[in-house]
Amino acid sequence: MTTDNRRLAVPSPIGTLVIEASDDALVSLRLPAPGNGRGVPTLDAIDGNGHRNPLGDAAAQLEEYFAGRRRRFDLPFVLSGTPFQCDVWRSLADIPYGTTVSYAELAEMVGRPTAFRAVGQANGSNPLPIVLPCHRVVASGGGIGGYGGGLPVKRKLLSLEGAAGNW
Repeated sequence: MTTDNRRLAVPSPIGTLVIEASDDALVSLRLPAPGNGRGVPTLDAIDGNGHRNPLGDAAAQLEEYFAGRRRRFDLPFVLSGTPFQCDVWRSLADIPYGTTVSYAELAEMVGRPTAFRAVGQANGSNPLPIVLPCHRVVASGGGIGGYGGGLPVKRKLLSLEGAAGNW
């Protein structure tokens, strides 16, 4: 794998997302923010050599997700974090579409039942939100909890998925 990462701005119902990939794997997804995507190119799903492009694949799957046709992502990705963070991030993919779990339940899922605060911190630094659906993690007792993209974006994602709750 090369370290020559490429970026792609992807319009979505929640704002412009910016995805970044190496030649063969997704490495980050940035949620909407002021100026997000400014100066970031748009790429085709097929690169000049006729090979699949992870940016194009990610853009297509995100489009399917926002159209309600995709419930789980099937993308190669590389995670850079501590072993604990990577365990938490991988576990996010196990939370079913349209459902939520609490930070305490996620801590149980990673085998660290008393580490719910650390799980919350790891969740907050997820490099691939939406793809690894950290928006599905909520506070115990039914509160929405936090979200790096802001609570309005978290509410929209939970609503898109039809997750039950008072968001």
